[in-house]
Amino acid sequence: MKKHSPVSFRQMLFGIGFLLAFSCMVIFLFSYRRDEKRFTSLTAELFAGEMRSNTLSMHYTLANPANFGIDDYEPVLSCYDAGRALRSQAETENTLAALKALRPDKLSASDAYLWQLLIRTLENSLVLSDYPYYSEPLSPASGTQSNLPILLAEYPFRSRRDVEDYLALLDQTDDYFTSLLTYEQEKADAGFIMPASFLKEVREQCDTIVTKDELEKGTHFLQTTFQERLSSLVEERVITAGEADAYISQNERLLKTVLLPAYIALGDGLLLLEDDSVLPAGLAALPEGQAYYEQLLISETGSYRPVTEIREMLVNQFSKEYGEIKKLAENHPEIIEYIANNTAEPFPCKDAPQMLRDLQRRMRDNFPALPGNTASIAVKAVSGSLEPYCAPAFYLTAPLDDTDSNSIYINRSKTPDGLELYTTLAHEGYPGHLYQTVYHNRSALAAGERPARELLWYGGYQEGWAVYVEFHAYEYAAELLSENGQEMAALTARLEARNRSLQLCLYSLIDVMIHYENASFEQIAKLLQKYGIRDTDAAGSIYNYIVQTPGNYPKYYLGYLEILSLREKARELWGADYTDYRFHLFFLDSGPSDFLSLGERLAAYDVTEAEKSRF
Repeated sequence: MKKHSPVSFRQMLFGIGFLLAFSCMVIFLFSYRRDEKRFTSLTAELFAGEMRSNTLSMHYTLANPANFGIDDYEPVLSCYDAGRALRSQAETENTLAALKALRPDKLSASDAYLWQLLIRTLENSLVLSDYPYYSEPLSPASGTQSNLPILLAEYPFRSRRDVEDYLALLDQTDDYFTSLLTYEQEKADAGFIMPASFLKEVREQCDTIVTKDELEKGTHFLQTTFQERLSSLVEERVITAGEADAYISQNERLLKTVLLPAYIALGDGLLLLEDDSVLPAGLAALPEGQAYYEQLLISETGSYRPVTEIREMLVNQFSKEYGEIKKLAENHPEIIEYIANNTAEPFPCKDAPQMLRDLQRRMRDNFPALPGNTASIAVKAVSGSLEPYCAPAFYLTAPLDDTDSNSIYINRSKTPDGLELYTTLAHEGYPGHLYQTVYHNRSALAAGERPARELLWYGGYQEGWAVYVEFHAYEYAAELLSENGQEMAALTARLEARNRSLQLCLYSLIDVMIHYENASFEQIAKLLQKYGIRDTDAAGSIYNYIVQTPGNYPKYYLGYLEILSLREKARELWGADYTDYRFHLFFLDSGPSDFLSLGERLAAYDVTEAEKSRF
């Protein structure tokens, strides 16, 4: 029998070292997996909870909730309740504490970035929750009373369950509006009552958005659009014609017995709150209004700059744009006569589909292609009965899991043809909202990103991008016009771009003046008069709109300026490796984010490696 050699001291040390190394590796992997599992569980619960608590939001986020483990939900409109608001605040605190207990260095790069985004979003949400009566869900400019019917009218029907969910939500609109009225009453009791003139506007909307006369005639858009969507399901054999008739009868009953009375009750309740002594004023006129506005700007724009710095950025940009307009007019004095005489030839692209094709062709060199197949686009006209309540154009955001079919709606009562339609389609379509949304959704699904990221909304990223590419489109239009021998029209397009930028900059500056510096109507009217807006009614409309929508214009224009700032930083960091294409790749691959996080991501970004990893 062969004897075993005795283990040497050196071998023993090696064995112990190996065991220690193995143990450390196991502990490291366990620790790594522990944080990863907790993050997976936490974000999954967060996403599912939010989807189940707001069916309307879920329907616009996911085409097939069951594929994301959400099939046991009850259709619900999220109603306001003071107790629920406090519970929500406590839940946010608990979620934030759970996230902070994790170590981001133990997460994947994608999860670590989402962790950072969640931390910042929830922290800001907690600060805003200390101001429970500063928001205005019934704003005359863009309140729930006008937005909810549009969301219902555009609610896509993909299945029988979608129709039944829709009808269940419609059946809850009375409770929903009652909860909003309760909120307004609580606001008034706390000293935050809406100005009487604004309450009158909202009441007028309640009286006209849904009327008994239209419902009796069967011409209301919530009747006609419902029937149109059901017709598609019948054609696809998802439901029978008999089932469609039954659904139509149910919709008729709910519109007449639930929604119409809900609007009447809301209008009557708001009438009781009117106090003619309460006049329009900005947030700065409220207690701690400046502090609230600072946090609101973070939430709306994603910019963490101090308001004083934001104001300086806007003033500098305004001076730059004003100087460029002046220089263009001085170098080409004939342009003034050209514009005054309105002698422009027809725009080379005759309709929206042709414009979108031209935009897609011109953007190819500087913007990455969409992952996967080409996304189809249907350009539709807004229903005539919806026109008074809709924006000039809007992209109906595609769900995370269904980006193949996309719709852009054009409000013909507010959007002319020609150059303005071309740049509007760039803003809403390519390379704007549609392109950015489809790019992000497809990339996120392919990379296995957490669906919880869909809960985070960054208006500055999304609207800033749309404005950024809109200005690209003015240059594309100038190129198109030059190619067709319309040199003066091309020059006018470049002038229009500067004028559009100047206007957005001015309105963003006024937003800061009203809501942070407590500027009065008289001060704003005087400023507007200086730049050619002398009509008192026009000045009043601008002032009231900005009072009603704090942070809205900065969401667009400050978002745009932050993108320009990021682009300049990328030029500095990347040097000779910089191209617009690579910057756009970085911005789109990062996905919707706040600008502080984007700046940190840019500082650690390897531009050449990132591009290699795509091939």
